[in-house]
Amino acid sequence: MAKPKKQPRPKAVTPKGFRDYFGEEVTQRTEMLRTIAGVYHRYGFDALESSAVETVEALGKFLPDVDRPNEGVFAWQEFDEGGNGDWMALRYDLTAPLARVYAQHRNDLPTPYRRYAMGPVWRNEKPGPGRYRQFYQCDADTVGTASMAADAEICAMLSDTLETVGIPRGDYLVRVNNRKVLNGVLEAMGLGEDAAARDDVLRTIDKFDKVGGQGVRELLTKGRLDASGAFIDGVGLSDDQAEPVIAFLTSKADDAAGTLANLRAAVGDSKIGAEGISELEQIGELLAAGGYGADRIQIDPSVVRGLGYYTGPVYEAELTFEIFDEKGRKRQFGSVSGGGRYDDLVKRFTGQEVPATGVSIGVDRLLAALREKGRISAQAKGPVVVTVMDRDRMADYQAMVAELRNAGIRAEVYLGNPKNFGNQLKYADKRNSPVAVIEGGDEKAKGIVQIKDLILGTKIAESATLEEWKERPSQFEVSRADLVAKVREILDIQD
Repeated sequence: MAKPKKQPRPKAVTPKGFRDYFGEEVTQRTEMLRTIAGVYHRYGFDALESSAVETVEALGKFLPDVDRPNEGVFAWQEFDEGGNGDWMALRYDLTAPLARVYAQHRNDLPTPYRRYAMGPVWRNEKPGPGRYRQFYQCDADTVGTASMAADAEICAMLSDTLETVGIPRGDYLVRVNNRKVLNGVLEAMGLGEDAAARDDVLRTIDKFDKVGGQGVRELLTKGRLDASGAFIDGVGLSDDQAEPVIAFLTSKADDAAGTLANLRAAVGDSKIGAEGISELEQIGELLAAGGYGADRIQIDPSVVRGLGYYTGPVYEAELTFEIFDEKGRKRQFGSVSGGGRYDDLVKRFTGQEVPATGVSIGVDRLLAALREKGRISAQAKGPVVVTVMDRDRMADYQAMVAELRNAGIRAEVYLGNPKNFGNQLKYADKRNSPVAVIEGGDEKAKGIVQIKDLILGTKIAESATLEEWKERPSQFEVSRADLVAKVREILDIQD
């Protein structure tokens, strides 16, 4: 009789395109989300937590370059005896669920409805460096008003949010454009009703950041050679047809008035283009009234990402400080947030156009930016560790840690094998603990404790002379009654 085949052990590997987040990363993200939520709440937005799972039908076909609704998402079909169960999917953003929620509960919600939402989203896309299939988004949206005051408010709130989380003024810029202006440009080109040609132009415009104005001109007309020497076919427009696009993309002037004047020339007699320019002008006036100058928010027609999706104003927050890439080259950090007006999304459910505008912040990119600026450390302090010198006196050590916790100090008792004291200090080091508390039998008899400043001790061990070590001791002997006060004093000095 053959032996039963041994079941292989599962491999302990993270699924492709996903990653695990440990202590400090989770803590930093949680703190950032709390900070951002505070700004959103101050602006009058209410929290909404919708389901992580939606029907594929409700999600719709809003992923870019995707023809099938369950392509690009993690989807499955519910079991049904007849094989007709609903197709379900993990949400790919926080905006599509908002459209479903508003359509479903609109009779019970105030109009306008102002909500913010934070949480993970999932994309079934090819992963790459820094590109994961699960990531966090942090959205704020206003549904039910066509007023440009809502768009201006989103831009102001985005500016305030960046400064509140630690991006100083001068290190970021919120840039604003308008899809309607681009529609006016398309009309000026004579492409008003040619959907295929319009899509070709939109895709080409989206490459402006990479190829520049001349590159866009070549791609709109006869084509161009890319960096590798390969020839890329052009859209086939004439030079005259391409000119309004170039005028649109390069219309940024030294001030808002000059930019708007250039845009008026780019759209010619287009009514929809003039409407878009008027909206930009309104947003600029409202922001100026609120004290948001060009050092924080600017009208900038070179913002083209998302113009194929949005129906009106589009905004993007860009960090302007320089960093070094993996090859040591200087580059700007780039975009950390984007949004705009999407007046057609709720219409899928209601049949009626419902104006809406909103913004999404990339939390992980913001955290990376703050680390680049040295505003947060990749490794923060761990807990104070109360060491165990006598396992029979565990109650004494638990009493110490309780006092520290009750005083608001993060602390823990060492719960491993206490036999080797060196291993306890190695544990504290691995936890990045700021302080270790030591009380052996002799200390207990004298009513004292030893408190070791682990961070200072490490610095002294690395570079200090014997004389410096004597002048700056890293271990203190204090009365047991002064335990909490001394630990707090050391933590305050370390901060």
